[in-house]
Amino acid sequence: MLLSGINVGVAMTGSFCTYEKIFKALENLVAEEANVTTIFSNNSSTIDSRFGDAKTHLERAEKITGKKPITTIVNAEPIGPKKMFDILLISPCTGNTLAKLANGITDTPVLMAAKSHLRNNRPLVIHLSSNDSLSMNLKNIGLLANTKHIYFVPFGQDNCVGKPNSMISNPELIIPTLLNALQGKQLQPVIQGVLLNTN
Repeated sequence: MLLSGINVGVAMTGSFCTYEKIFKALENLVAEEANVTTIFSNNSSTIDSRFGDAKTHLERAEKITGKKPITTIVNAEPIGPKKMFDILLISPCTGNTLAKLANGITDTPVLMAAKSHLRNNRPLVIHLSSNDSLSMNLKNIGLLANTKHIYFVPFGQDNCVGKPNSMISNPELIIPTLLNALQGKQLQPVIQGVLLNTN
């Protein structure tokens, strides 16, 4: 198995429209024998949407991983001191979380998990899902792409006509990105045209 024995944190933020694919990715990680623990942001652990209610999402994550999700800043803080994860994935990572991460803000369990994890110089992987990737958040993508120990799941425009500033990472590339990041490498190409949708 590709990730056998690897401790993987998966931090989920509020891009609810991507959750079905993210839960499938969680199942794939477990199938590769990774030890997976989820972390939920304040919004992802409390907001009900047309894509499902928060309680169901938390229960589903626990059923897949066998572990209760981390849902508070207090419980996320020990991630670094205890060296809980070999690698941490923020999936999905909203533009809001991306901007705060780029500016050192730690006001959610996910951001605290990222800050705490990075103190050990271990890889942090970002699975982007943001409608303002090519506008207000473009500078933050550039900043994080040039930050040591931070890697991106390759991404592209998901609807260049209807949402020209929107970009999203390819969930099928999560495991290859993690494997490369564990070796200190960024999976290439980072910008991909396969997600282009002109409909």
